[in-house]
This record gives sequence, C-alpha cells and structure tokens, in this order.
Amino acid sequence: MSFDLLKIWRNEKSREIIVQIIVLIIFGWFISWLAGNVSGNFEKLGKDLSFEFLFIPAGYDINQYLISYNNRDSHLRAAVVGLLNTGLVAFFGIIIATIFGLFLGVLRLSKNWLANKIAYWYVEFTRNVPILLHILLWHGIIINTLPHPKQAIDILDVSYLTNRGFYIPKPIAEAGIELFYLFTIIAIIFAILFNKFSKKRQENTGKQLPVFWINLIVIILLPCIALILNNFPISFSIPELKGFNFRGGLHLSPELIALTFALAIYTAAFIAEIVRAGILAIHKGQREAAESIGLKPDKVMNLVILPQARRVIIPPLTSQYLNLTKNSSLAIAIGYMDLVATLGGISLNQTGREMETMVLVLLIYLCISLSISSLMNWYNYRVKLVDR
Repeated sequence: MSFDLLKIWRNEKSREIIVQIIVLIIFGWFISWLAGNVSGNFEKLGKDLSFEFLFIPAGYDINQYLISYNNRDSHLRAAVVGLLNTGLVAFFGIIIATIFGLFLGVLRLSKNWLANKIAYWYVEFTRNVPILLHILLWHGIIINTLPHPKQAIDILDVSYLTNRGFYIPKPIAEAGIELFYLFTIIAIIFAILFNKFSKKRQENTGKQLPVFWINLIVIILLPCIALILNNFPISFSIPELKGFNFRGGLHLSPELIALTFALAIYTAAFIAEIVRAGILAIHKGQREAAESIGLKPDKVMNLVILPQARRVIIPPLTSQYLNLTKNSSLAIAIGYMDLVATLGGISLNQTGREMETMVLVLLIYLCISLSISSLMNWYNYRVKLVDR
C-alpha cells in the first residue's frame, strides 16, 4: 500500500492534482474559520449581518453628483452617486493620462536636447512624489489662487472659473432629441465600419484613405443635421451669479478638477516610461526601412513604430489604468465624495455597518478592476501578432 502511494506521488501529473486538492482544502478551512470568527464576534456584539441600512435615508449632502440627489435619499442612492463620481474621475483621468503620457513618451526620445530634458525631469519629479501630495498640491493651488465668484474669470460670458469650481453651460434635452441620438449612433457605426474598410483596402492595394478626417466630419455633420431638422431641440442652462455664488449651468467642483488633474499627470509619468520602453523595443531597422521609402518622421511614428510598440505597451498600461482607478479612493483627503467617502465613509459611520459597507466597497472596486482588465485584455488580443 505504501509502495502504491509512493508511486502515485512520484508521478508528476498525479502529484500536481494532489497538491492542488491540499491547497483547496486549506483555503476552504481558512475561509470557514474566518467566517466563523466574524460570526462569533458579531454575536458577542449583539449584531447581525444585514443590508437593510441601504434603504434608509442617508441624511447627508454630496457636493458633486451626476444624478439627482438630496439628503432624504437612501444610502443606496448615495452609494450610486459616489460610484458615478469615482467613474467620472477614472474615465477622464485615463483619457488625459493616456494622451499626455503618449506625448511625454515620444518627447523623451526627441533629438531636441531641451525637450528631452524637460520630459525627463518632469517624469522623474512626478513619479517620485507620493500621489497624495500631488492631490493636495493641486487642490491647494485651485482653492488659493483662483478668484472668488464675484471676481470670477469670465469665459465668453457663458463659463466662469472660480475657487469654488468651474461653471459651464448645461445642455437640456427637449422634445425631438431622439433623432439626434439616432444620427449620432449611425455616425459612430459608420466610423467603425469605414475604419475596417480602409484597413482592408490598404492591405489589398497599399493606398491610404484620410480615415480620421472623414470620420470626424461624419461624426460632427450627421448630429448637426439632426439638430437642424428638428429646430435644435437642445436648450442650455447658463450659470448666473446670484448672491455669493453661481446658480444654474453645470458645476465642476474644485475637488473634481484637482483630483482628476493630479491623478492624470501622476499616471502620465509612468505611461511615458512605458511608451518609451515600447518604442525602444522596436528594432531601429524598422525606422530606417520606413525612412528609406520616403515617409516623413510623423508618418514613421504613427504608421510603423507605434502600431508595433503597442503590443509591448498595452499589458503594463493596463496596470496603470487600474492604479489610477484605485488611487481615486484618496479623494476623501480633499472632500470629494466618491464611493469610499459615501458608502465607505459617512454611511459606515452613520449606520455602524462596517462589515457590510466594506464588503460592498471591496466587491465594487473588484468588479471595476476586472472590467478594465477584461477590456484591455480583449484589446491586447485584437492587436497581438497572428501566427501563420
């Protein structure tokens, strides 16, 4: 019997299965022990695990919201508002960081000594200072340097920049706006299909089409036609100074601006190094071959270098997108009401449901991170080299 067990253990495949089973048993025991420990502590405190608190009035205000909210709404709605605020920062932060990081990464390889050194020192300074200090710095700059509402910086008499935020016109949809939405969707579908057609045509004939400009014209022109046909079914709420502050329009709080900008420029420094490494990974013969057929430097970079470099860039870029999204949880330091500040902060303190709120916050961030990872992995799969 012992000989048979020894023979099974020496078999590599069976040994792997046995080790995995043992690990699963240990992990299951640990989870069971943890759940029992939590249950026992809850029983000692006279508490139970319940999520009913989500449906009682929150009783607190939120300074930035994308959907209607007041302090009589439930904790669940407050959590949704916080989640949308987190998504808002992450979305615009990723876009700004990607554009700025790509620009810096290319600039780091510039033959211009001054441009190269400026990009180098920016990257070195930014990524070696804690992100929290960046957030506090930019929030302090906005609060202490911009004027009060009565001395607001006027932009074309429709937008105003103050130390209480940026006030811009707010579009309000009216009857007939459906045609605008329909034409916008049609324009986007056309842009996607035309992009695929132009790539296939280039592969077959070698001829390029002005894809960017054609798609840009279509995406702008079609929605404008829809607006003209329906007599512009969009009105605008213009911010106006009433008393000590502006009323109406769309308000972008200083906390939102500072947080988004700080996260973007901080992450851009890391993205710049990723882009630089991706470009350097491409053999110099690729550039020389492209230049030998008469391509200009910008064409060489856009058509030859970057399309190959993105296969190296995308995997570490995914990590930076995840870092930016998770770093947005530092928003509570400047009073921006994100998911952590609402559900994981005020709701937790008011209800005393620390376990329930933290579990929800953890699961929500996990779902957000997995969604970003899945999207980037899908894109990485689309651009990878295909074996023939």
